[in-house]
Amino acid sequence: MKTLVIVVHPQIEKSVINKRWIDELNKYPEKYTVHELYQVYPDEKIDILKEQKLIESYDKIVFQFPFYWFSSPPLLKKWFDEVVLYGWAYGSKSGYKVEGKKISLAITAGIDEEGYSASGKYKYTMKELTTPFELTFDYIKADYKEPFVFYGMEQDASEETIERSIPLYLEFIDGL
Repeated sequence: MKTLVIVVHPQIEKSVINKRWIDELNKYPEKYTVHELYQVYPDEKIDILKEQKLIESYDKIVFQFPFYWFSSPPLLKKWFDEVVLYGWAYGSKSGYKVEGKKISLAITAGIDEEGYSASGKYKYTMKELTTPFELTFDYIKADYKEPFVFYGMEQDASEETIERSIPLYLEFIDGL
């Protein structure tokens, strides 16, 4: 079963890990389709029907992004607002086009996991901070899976650390 990976990174050319993940995913076109929102929509004018048809054609969907002001980059919020619509994703007999699809998040975070805890710098766990995504996916009856989070990029963005993340990320996607 092929997986759609929707990448939402406003400055992918400056990214270290997200760009490397994309490069790795692109090595396996028979397994993964990479869809970069900021590349496809640099003007942020989203083709709603195109996006809906794309989502409909996959059973596994991963949203990949850097944790950005305790959420996702703004284009992903706009994407949800414009694509996940009444009558398509929820709320009518013809809705629920995402029902049963396995959906998750793949997040890169700057600080280590301890920073995302009750006693840490940010006081909340990543699970707590990603609850709005979980609620959204539950509302549209998708099969939400816990996110893949790769922590600590501000402390260690070495090539070795990034390369170590790749098999973990691929295993996560394949296990959805």
